Amino acid sequence: MRKISLWLFILTFTVCAARGQDAATQQQIDKLYGQIQDLTEAQAAQNKKLEALDKSIGELREKLNQPAASDSASTEELKKLAAQVQEIDKKRQDDNKQVLKAIEQISKAGGNSTPVHRATPTVSTNDPDSTATIPQKGYEYPIVAGDTVSSIAKAYRAQGVKVTTEQILKANPGLNPNSLIVGKKIFIPDPNAK
Repeated sequence: MRKISLWLFILTFTVCAARGQDAATQQQIDKLYGQIQDLTEAQAAQNKKLEALDKSIGELREKLNQPAASDSASTEELKKLAAQVQEIDKKRQDDNKQVLKAIEQISKAGGNSTPVHRATPTVSTNDPDSTATIPQKGYEYPIVAGDTVSSIAKAYRAQGVKVTTEQILKANPGLNPNSLIVGKKIFIPDPNAK
């Protein structure tokens, strides 16, 4: 009986030990199962991200393969635009001619009015021996488009002011006869006035 008791005791101890091991093993299995589930969920999330990236890459490839929207004009459109520009330029030239005619008419109309006398501008010469005399009286004249020094002198001579081109140039030092500035006022000397 002692042998049986011993065997029973060993059997009971083994069963208890096995049950204890089973519980520890079960805990480890449960823990591993939880970790496996976490990894599976993480892998599923990664797969979703990869699918979204693949979709985005596919869309970008489609956009690259599609011909770009035409930002350039066709030859026909360019010809129409050139024709419009030429038409506008022609209108501009016509307007310019009309303005010049109007200015010419105004200057002719203004040429018939009595010239305004003004004081003699101060003229300094670098040559102290210069005997050129500038009349004390004259007229102020604003330059208009198309004027030349000779045409200005001619217009004043037509009004009875006996002035020459040379006298106008002497009375306006620094005046470039080849480049008159429209609107600039110059002095027209009156040699007859004393």
